[in-house]
Amino acid sequence: MKKLKRQYDDQIVERSVSRPSARSRKRLESPETEKCLLYSTDGAKSTLTCNFEKRGWQQVPSIKGNWNFYWACTQTCRYIFGIDQPYRMRPDQIINHFPNSMELSRKDLLIKNIKRYRKDLERQGDPLAQTHAGLELGIGGTRYLHLDIVPMTFVLPTDYNLFVEEFHKNPASTWIVKPCSKSQGNGIFLVNKLSKLKKYAQEARHFYPLLSRNISVISRYIDNPLLIGGKKFDLRLFVLVTTFNPLKAYLYNEGFCRFCTERYDHTDINNVFMHLTNVSIQKTNKVYNSTHGGKWPVQNLWLYLDSLRGGNVSTILWARICETIRHSLDAVAPVMSNDRHCFEVYGYDIIIDSNLKPWLIEINSSPSMHATTPNDRMLKSRLIDNVLDVVMPPSGMPDDHWDKSPDPSRLTNFTVLAPVVKKMEPPAPLPVAAPTPKKKRKLKTVKKKRAPPAKQEDDDDDEEEGPIKSSKHPARRPPAVPNIKTRIIQR
Repeated sequence: MKKLKRQYDDQIVERSVSRPSARSRKRLESPETEKCLLYSTDGAKSTLTCNFEKRGWQQVPSIKGNWNFYWACTQTCRYIFGIDQPYRMRPDQIINHFPNSMELSRKDLLIKNIKRYRKDLERQGDPLAQTHAGLELGIGGTRYLHLDIVPMTFVLPTDYNLFVEEFHKNPASTWIVKPCSKSQGNGIFLVNKLSKLKKYAQEARHFYPLLSRNISVISRYIDNPLLIGGKKFDLRLFVLVTTFNPLKAYLYNEGFCRFCTERYDHTDINNVFMHLTNVSIQKTNKVYNSTHGGKWPVQNLWLYLDSLRGGNVSTILWARICETIRHSLDAVAPVMSNDRHCFEVYGYDIIIDSNLKPWLIEINSSPSMHATTPNDRMLKSRLIDNVLDVVMPPSGMPDDHWDKSPDPSRLTNFTVLAPVVKKMEPPAPLPVAAPTPKKKRKLKTVKKKRAPPAKQEDDDDDEEEGPIKSSKHPARRPPAVPNIKTRIIQR
């Protein structure tokens, strides 16, 4: 018995020595191991991994969930936040997508949210919802002064009849069709005839929203874009959102213009190389230049506009772009599920027309971080570096209790997107035409000829006929001539 007791005591001592307590483990661990951050990515992009390794972070597989920072794709994010998924994020974890980011990135949902946003502001009497006087409509087909940020858009096949009614008002107009579930320019085409939309006309008769997958949007095509060198282009800008409640958003000051490879001609609607600016489409053209990739830094665009149209043009245009982006974020903020573990970088596609008005075309929840040119690689590398400075707390480790208010010194190349405030302006008076002088109607009056004076007769009883009497100017009767013959008889 004593032998067994000694063996049992020896085993207890060995276990206590081999398994130290939690406090002793913390003391034994080096401070370098505590501060090491573990990251994981779904794609090995050099712009991402170089920035992570530069900060001393270590890569781990995403399956076990040991990561602190996860740059994931949207499908992985939906799986993590799914209802059937038992995984729950720890306080020291952060991911680069919000659970329902499709409210902003999906084309039909974005249009629905913007329309609801307009109606809510108009119902509240907000100055932002001011409308044009009378029945006048803006360029985008709406009656709003400040909320005309997207072209007139309909969802097909649900709004097909409404689109046909609008199309008949201007049959010579051009429209662009975009599938809601595709990206990189796939499935986009231009139409100017209803015969090209027979598929949607048939589906509009028996449409089941839960079963249909061919949902698309059709928008009025901007046929007067700003051209440089005769070629169409759009802007790709990056917006960082750290929280939607309250909304904290930052616009990256750098970006690039994406040019078409062929000169613009609005009559040729079948040539995608002169209408669509997507790099995935343009690089298939034979004349595509891989040296510069058809891209131009935004700073070059500002210099071009200032030299061509004046000194403050670029400043005014940048302010308009900031207002457009802020309106789109305010439109989806009420419906976004704001998770404290999330942030997101959006890619905004904006087209500028010949009147220097920015139009919101599309929003990407996963903008490409793949670099096609050396300048593109440097720009995106600076973007990721600045994003990490803003989203990481001062301690260097993700913390869900942090209020996500970074120090202003860390916003090196970001512009804070402040709320848009407009003063109520009195409605412009309706244009009144100059009064036209009334033309006097010439009354055709029949002039009656005066009857010739009657010959004097010898008889006293005969009366003399005078001129015709009128009501206004009665004619005077001529003085009576004495009858000489009568007087002589009296004498």
